[in-house]
Parts: sequence; structure tokens; C-alpha cells
Amino acid sequence: MRRTRTGLDDGGLERKRRLLAQALERRAAPQAPLDLLAEFGGYEIAMLAGAALAGAARQALILVDGFTVTVAAALAAKLDPRVLDYCVFGHCSEEHAHRALLRHLEVQPLLDLGMRLGEGSGAALALSVVRAAVALFTEMATFEGAGVSDKDA
Repeated sequence: MRRTRTGLDDGGLERKRRLLAQALERRAAPQAPLDLLAEFGGYEIAMLAGAALAGAARQALILVDGFTVTVAAALAAKLDPRVLDYCVFGHCSEEHAHRALLRHLEVQPLLDLGMRLGEGSGAALALSVVRAAVALFTEMATFEGAGVSDKDA
């Protein structure tokens, strides 16, 4: 039995393909984000898209982890393009579709470590990079503040 890069076996992959084919038989692939969500998404993607919209409305940083959360962020951005202004994409997973979606969104993930673990592991690693960047930005002295002069002595 073969497994995909994300650990899904042949049977699981075939079930996913069959369900998507059945959805496409019912109707043409929808273009509107809510129609896409209703036809192909699940409760978890709907919840994540709603969380992204709420985060952007509060002007909060949204740390996006993995393919499923990236799908939700993309749907949320179709509803409100400003969502992407608040997104930091933590990592790129091994899934080919994730790489393609990140390219489509024209975003660069913080990390590309070949991960496919799930459970927020990419976000957990990326969070330390985000925290370090914030600390550098807010706590590091400027040349002027540190008394560094660009004049020759």
C-alpha cells in the first residue's frame, strides 16, 4: 500500500477523488467563494475562513498554517481581499497543491522545511520567527538611539 506525501493511503486518496468527482457531476465548479465552500468545503474550512475574516476585521495578525488553512484564507480573501494584508503564511507543506496555492496567492511562506506533520506544527515553528521579527522591530536600537554616527572620526 502506497502513501502520499501527507500520509494518505491509496484508498483514502481514491475516496477523496471520488467525492470531488461526484461534486463536479452535480454542477460545474462554482466560482463564487461561498458556493465553492458550500460544495467542496467542510465545517472546518468554513470556520477557518470566518476566523480569518474576523481577524482581518480586528486588524490582527493571522498566522496561516498548512494547506487547509491556506485554502480557508484564500476563500476569505475572495470575500474580502484585505484579509491577505494580515496573513503571515507560516510554512509551505509538502503537498503540491499547497505550493501551487501559495504561488496563486503570490505569497511567500516564512519556512519551507518539507514538513507534513499537521497539528499546527508549522505555525508553532513560524511563531518564533514572527516573535523574533517583532522584537527586532520594536526593541532594537536605531543608530541614532545607540549614538552611532556615520561621520568619520
